[in-house]
Formats: sequence, C-alpha cells, structure tokens
Amino acid sequence: MLKVHSRCDLSCDHCYVYQHADQTWRDRPVRMSPATVRAAARRIAEHAREHGLPVVHVVLHGGEPLLLGAAGLREVLTELRSAISPWTRLDLRMQTNGVLLDEELCRLLVEYGVRVGVSFDGDRAANDRHRVFAHGGSSHDHVRRALALLRQPAFRSSYAGILCTVDVHNDPDRVYEALLAESPPRVDLLLPHATWDNPPERPGPSGTPYADWLLRIHRRWVDDGRPGSIRLFEALRPGGGGTEAFGLAPADVLVVEADGSWEQVDSLKTAYHGAAGTGFDVFDQSVDEAARHPGVAVRQEGVEGLCATCRACPVVDRCGGGLYAHRWRTGTGFDNPSVYCADLLRLIDGVDAYAKPAHEWSTASPVDELLDDLATGHGSPRTVRRLADDQVAITRMLVAACREVSGPTAAWEVLADLEVTAPTAVRAVLEHPFVRPWLVHRLDPSAGSGVRAAVDPLPALAVAAAVRAGVPVTVDVPVRPDVITVPTLGSLVLPGLRGSAEVTVRPGGFRVRCGSADRTVHLDRSEPSAGWRPTRDVPVPAGRLLIEDDDPYRDCYGQPVAPGLTPSAARALGRTLAEAWQIMHRDVPAHLAALDGALRAVVPLSPDPSRPLRSATARHAFGAVAVTVHPDAETVAVLLVHEWQHAKLGAVLDRYDLVVPGQGPVIRVPWRPDPRPPEGVLQGVYAHLAVTQVWRARAAADGGSAAEHADRYLAWTRDGADALLASRSLTAAGERFVERLRHALEETRVGSR
Repeated sequence: MLKVHSRCDLSCDHCYVYQHADQTWRDRPVRMSPATVRAAARRIAEHAREHGLPVVHVVLHGGEPLLLGAAGLREVLTELRSAISPWTRLDLRMQTNGVLLDEELCRLLVEYGVRVGVSFDGDRAANDRHRVFAHGGSSHDHVRRALALLRQPAFRSSYAGILCTVDVHNDPDRVYEALLAESPPRVDLLLPHATWDNPPERPGPSGTPYADWLLRIHRRWVDDGRPGSIRLFEALRPGGGGTEAFGLAPADVLVVEADGSWEQVDSLKTAYHGAAGTGFDVFDQSVDEAARHPGVAVRQEGVEGLCATCRACPVVDRCGGGLYAHRWRTGTGFDNPSVYCADLLRLIDGVDAYAKPAHEWSTASPVDELLDDLATGHGSPRTVRRLADDQVAITRMLVAACREVSGPTAAWEVLADLEVTAPTAVRAVLEHPFVRPWLVHRLDPSAGSGVRAAVDPLPALAVAAAVRAGVPVTVDVPVRPDVITVPTLGSLVLPGLRGSAEVTVRPGGFRVRCGSADRTVHLDRSEPSAGWRPTRDVPVPAGRLLIEDDDPYRDCYGQPVAPGLTPSAARALGRTLAEAWQIMHRDVPAHLAALDGALRAVVPLSPDPSRPLRSATARHAFGAVAVTVHPDAETVAVLLVHEWQHAKLGAVLDRYDLVVPGQGPVIRVPWRPDPRPPEGVLQGVYAHLAVTQVWRARAAADGGSAAEHADRYLAWTRDGADALLASRSLTAAGERFVERLRHALEETRVGSR
C-alpha cells in the first residue's frame, strides 16, 4: 500500500489516519516524491524477482490519492509499471473518496489497468453522518457522480467496488439499497475502528448491535439471491478464505508512507501514536527486512499468535481474532480478543443460521425458499412483504436516476432531508403504485401510455412526503394544465395553472400559487376545499385501500381507464370492494393474507359493452389492480385474487429469471386461441392456480356450478404447467417453481374430493 498523498479533501470524523490515536501524518510530506516512488517500486520489483512471485498487488492510498491530479498520478503509475511489470504481473488498485474523479482521471485509470474502490457509506443520511468536507458540507452527490462515471461502459473495467463503514445509527435496509443502487462489483462492509481503550459506541439494549445491524443486511442479501459480492459475508462462510479482518490467513500487507517509511498495516493507527511504525524505510531496508518486524511476524503465526481466549474459541478458524488493531488494550497490548468479540460470534452464528448448508453454496438456488413459498399459490405475508420491499428499492433507484436527469433542485433536498427526519412518510409516497410509472415515463417517455407531459416528478413527491410528515416547505412544482397532482393525496383543479406552481406546505394542508391563481387546500377539514379532488379510500382490515380514479399515471394498463367517478359511484365501488374482502376471507383466507396491506389501490377501467368484465395489472405499478366497475362482489373477489397473482409474479420477474432470456417458443394454451410466449403462459398458469383454489373452496361449500368452474380452471392450469415444462423454455429456478406449482395444484384437486 503506497500512501502517495498524505492529505485529504474530506474531513471524515471516523478516519483512523487523522482522527485517531496516531498523528504521524502531521510530520509527513504532503505527497510522495518521485524519488520515493522509484525506491518503493525498486523494492517491490526486487522482492517479486527474488521470490518468483506470480503477482503483486499495489494499492494507491492516502490521504486521498486523487489529490495528485492526472499528471502526478500518471507519473506514479508509469514508474510502477516500468519497474515492476518486467518481473511479475502488477495488480494495481486505488482507494479513493471519489470526490475528484472525472472523465480524464477515469481514462487514465483504464489506460493503466487500475481498479478503483470508492469509500461510500450509503444513502445521504448515512454517508453524510461522517463523510463530509471540513466546512461540514455533504460529499454524497460528489461520490455518487464518481460512481456513475465508473459504471459507464468505457470505465467499468476500473470499478472495483465500494467500501462502506458501518454505523449502527444508520438504517441498514436503506444503506443496503443505496449500495446496490450503484451496481458495485463488490461491497466491503467494515466495522468502525475501535479498541478496548476506546470501545465502539453501543446504543440501545442489545449487547451486539453491530452483529444485529450486519445480519439485517445479510438477510436482505440472501433473500435477494445474493446480488453482487459482499466480501464480509463471503469471508465468514465455512471455507470462505477470510480477509485481513477475519480468518487465520497470514498478514500480507506492508505500507509505504509518503516519506518512504515502511509501516505495518495502517489500521494500527487507531491503537496508539506510532503503533504502525517499523523504523525502516524503502531507501535502506528491503521488503524482507520490513516483513521480519515483530509486529508483522506475529501475524504470520495463525492461531498461535492469538490470545488464550481466542485459541479456545470454537469459531477461531472463522473469526481469526478479528482485526489486529481492534485487539489493543493498554497493559496487555494486542494479546486480547477483538473489542467486537461478542458481535463477531453473534454474526457468525447468524450467518450460519440464515444460510444454506456449506455443501449447498455452489449448487442450491438462493431463491428456492421464496419461490417455493409463492408456488403454493398465495405465498406468505412475509414473502409478499419482501417483494414489496424490492419494489420500493427499485423505485428509489428510479428516483435517484431522475435526480441525475433533473440535477440538484430544492425538491431533491426536501426529499433527502425527509429521508432522514421522516422516512415513513417518504416510503408511504414511494409505495404508491403510480409513482414508479411516472418515474419511468420521465426517464423514457416512450415507455408510458396516454398523452402526458414528462414533467419532473420529484417536486410533487417532495410535497406529498412533506404533507404526510407535517413539515413546512416551499417547492416549485411543474403542473399539467389546470391540474396539480399530489401522489397518494389527490389533485387540485385550478383554472390558470400553467408551467409551474409554488406550493407551500403548512399544517393540515398546503397553498398553491401560480400567477393570479391562489388556493389553499385544507386536508384536515371534513368539507373538501374548492377544486380539491381527494383520493378516495375504502376501509379494509389492513388499512387504507385507495380508489384511484384521478392520478394521471394510472393510465398504464394498455386499456382505457375510467374518468373520475361521481361520489355515488365511488361509494358503490367502495361497498363492493369491502364486501369482496369478506368473500376472500371466506373462500381463500391465505390469499387474502398475502394481499391484505400489499394491495394499495384499485383503478376503475372504462366500461366496454363488448367486454363487460375486464381486469389488469401493470408491471411498473406494483400494489394496484385495474378492474371494470361491477356490482357483484363475488365476481370482484375473483378478479382481485386473479390480478394479484400477476402483480406478485411480476415482482418476482423483476428480480429473478424464471424464463430463459431471449425469444422462446410460443406455446398453445387452452384458455386463449392465440399461442403465447413462455412468460405469458407462466403468468396465466399462476393466476389460474389461484382462481382454481377460489372455485374449489366455493364448490366445497355450495357445489353446483362452482365445481364446473373449478374443474375448468384446474384443467387449464394443469395443461399450461405441463406445456411450460415440456417447452424447455424455463430456467432451473423456473422449472422448480412450476413443478412445485403443479404439486400445489394436485393438492388442491385432492383436497377438494
């Protein structure tokens, strides 16, 4: 590790270099001189040649290495390549805060084959808790811009991953989502540096808050099918190989400071002043001489180099005593367990408990449990909640992408602040089914349907979240002519609204001003404000089900949606939906449990005399179904169960491939005259399984025509599933899913005899 620049442009309060016990940086030169770079390169090449090493890894570090600038960085890289490459393969890496990364530097990194890790702690609240400028300003947008650069195809080869320091005050789910949104090849989750003299903060009643925090992320990661590499969890599994912080592998890192001093691993700077020093330098001592330093040598001894407590521990081969620096205590030195000992033990136990057995790591599908649960026909509320969480994560990514299109705005700052102060309010808005279609339409106008201006959605989302949170803000909101829509709440019809309106949130409502138009909406009054069309709701056991007949982005079903309902028509539909809830509880309570609380809105479709009974879902509108207004609650209950199957399966297909990608064979099915693509057949089979279960329940209670309906749907589902399995168009996960679905169908048939 070469400390090519010993100063930094950020002032992170958890930094071990500047903020912890060791302060030797104050006496070091600002940057590594060309003579020191040459001497270090010569020592590395000498070591590789003498030991016949097939590869050496050199990490450019700091401070902040990008403070060298493009010209200075090129000089360092050229020297390293020319000196070392004749003798061994040189694996060049860099750790940076990303603030200064630009296209010129990215081109340089690609040219020299440098892979870059970026320090980034997650969402804005998490990142800016510690990673700020000296004046206290946020680094979040700067770092996300750097990560966006590294994701570009031209620079992707230099993207090594993200280093994230754990802070248990941050929300682990939001940190996880923010990290995954950057598509990192690998994530390193690091415990904050601490010792027995300066132990880590432990808020709350738990004795293992760091393990608890990490296990929340581990569960999400496993449930999501382990998207990407999280080094910590991979290292902790049996046979995972370990890292510097875990396992018994010999330490293999030496540091060259900016003045040429050889040092031990620099995390030791958290222990005491001068802890990492060796007294050697690259001018007078070789790598071998530095490696024989007692502080380096003790970490080559494996379990024998650990304290008695660690040697007696049953998981010592997995833990390895934790990070060497974290064992420090005045009086006993490093001859102690890690200050995180209890957390490490709990973490290993938790990883083992939630993972597949070791022999299944390379063979078992990580999504089996989720798919098997859904293949029952209904799935558990917990599984459906996982699907809903996935959908919110996707929506958050689209919000971030829209921010990239719109640039920094007051609305974005409002949303970012509310993420910290009122996260429940923000989530309630992002869960609204028609936020995602709006975001998609904004990013790709051709993806929408209907005639709508692709206005920036972020201001309206900020207003909706602020109203829900009761936080006074003022935001300029782009509007449709004469109408401003506040997602989840309703729309204000105000003649004269054009371009944008100034919206001021105040207690109990908001005020809209646009030119001469000026209107205050009072949401806390029983009587509606003039021009305000509130979103109607139906009381159902799990909460509030919206009748969404106003949101402009509800027009996403490929079918005409009904215009706003009259008050009497809305009340009638509400009564029908409430009765349908009771019917679902009677017929298929397991399906209702999976739907209750996850279905958030029902959209009325326009009447069509040629097709009086229609229903639909939209892939981008999870949490909503569209139906024709029908007075028969028995019929509406079937429609809701049927369409909710499509919604669940669509959410699964957003995450996992069940059908082999590409153009598969079309398949003939008994319920349609035209052959269908494999994914369409899969959707039909899954929906018909649920409808079969509804009619079987009704047949068991009443007999009559219900038995005929049940037999027809059972035959359709069985034939469709068999055709899918015979088509060889499914992935291994897809085949498992359909086979278990087929088994659930047979149980339905047998159970109804």
